[in-house]
Amino acid sequence: MSSSLLCLLDHCLRRAVPLFAALALSGCASVSYYGQLLAGQLDLLQRREPVAAILADPARDPELRRRLALAQQARDFASAQLGLPDNRSYRLYADLQRPFVVWNLFATPEFSLAPQLHCFPIAGCVAYRGYYRQGGARGAAALLKQQGLDTYLGGVEAYSTLGWFDDPILNSMLRWSDERLIAVIFHELAHQQLYVADDTAFNESFATFVEQQGLRQWRTARGLAPADVQGAQQRDQFIALVLASRDRLEQLYASALPVAAMRAGKQAEFERLRREYRSLRAREWDGVGRYDAWIEAPLNNAKLLPFGLYDQWVPAFAALFSEVAGDWPQFYLRVAALGALPLEARTQALERLELAERRAGQTQAREEVGDEPMDNGRGAWPVE
Repeated sequence: MSSSLLCLLDHCLRRAVPLFAALALSGCASVSYYGQLLAGQLDLLQRREPVAAILADPARDPELRRRLALAQQARDFASAQLGLPDNRSYRLYADLQRPFVVWNLFATPEFSLAPQLHCFPIAGCVAYRGYYRQGGARGAAALLKQQGLDTYLGGVEAYSTLGWFDDPILNSMLRWSDERLIAVIFHELAHQQLYVADDTAFNESFATFVEQQGLRQWRTARGLAPADVQGAQQRDQFIALVLASRDRLEQLYASALPVAAMRAGKQAEFERLRREYRSLRAREWDGVGRYDAWIEAPLNNAKLLPFGLYDQWVPAFAALFSEVAGDWPQFYLRVAALGALPLEARTQALERLELAERRAGQTQAREEVGDEPMDNGRGAWPVE
């Protein structure tokens, strides 16, 4: 552990105020859930070690040292060039001996796309519950299924404690490419920069924009090749298919059909989504099935929930970034002002920004292709 016992284990778990407050406010049935949160976070913090010590130790795995060295370059870039917090987060490493740090459990009613919300002292209300053990997440999902709810479990490679603790680079973050590792660091530091309670779409869209713009600047600074345009386009097309299916399901659930007909219509919609995906794959992707595993696995309402959360307002933040001419400190000030607005006023402001960004995109497209009409559609952005 070292490094002054990692700052006395982050000043005695920052006195564990948030989690103990949650325990105090919760009923007996929730004590075990909050207990596993506390135990999981404590275990993670105890496993941390300074990255500098690993890099200085020739006995450590060479590939691990290479990845961590790259991560430190990205960490320095994040603060120096993107204006993100300069602290000990992501200058530490923790090997959890598992593929994901937590498993998020999403749940919805059988005939609704409205998620079950869960409220916490720091994060506010979110559309999922996190579990540090996959078995605990599966057990909770089974109980919800018995109540007739749709459920979905998604593994998470990293999360932010919003500056309460020094978040480490996790072994789960090293399962992906170098660029994905850098993206996650930018994304999670953005949550430390700004977080608005009870507005997941705002928070995730902001962090996703910082991640995407940060990666563009990182590539430029290092003379790297542009991103995989074809892969990004395919992901956008896939997301558009899922969001269109979700829109049709919402119309179905708003109808007054009997339960049996509603249930049949729901399954028919999922089969339609699969058909449209297979058609797109054959027609435009040369048969390459990037998302076969996801589409062929069981589908339900809860599985559709993560789509849109990470990207809904990315065009709005892009417009805001253009308005300040790419000045990161000014951008963060403007975003903070948006976050301070009441929800309704914030949403209206984001909608105006999004419209301005789409108009700018259409103008640029017309300049590039002459008078040929463009169908920009929804303008879906990557979802993680």
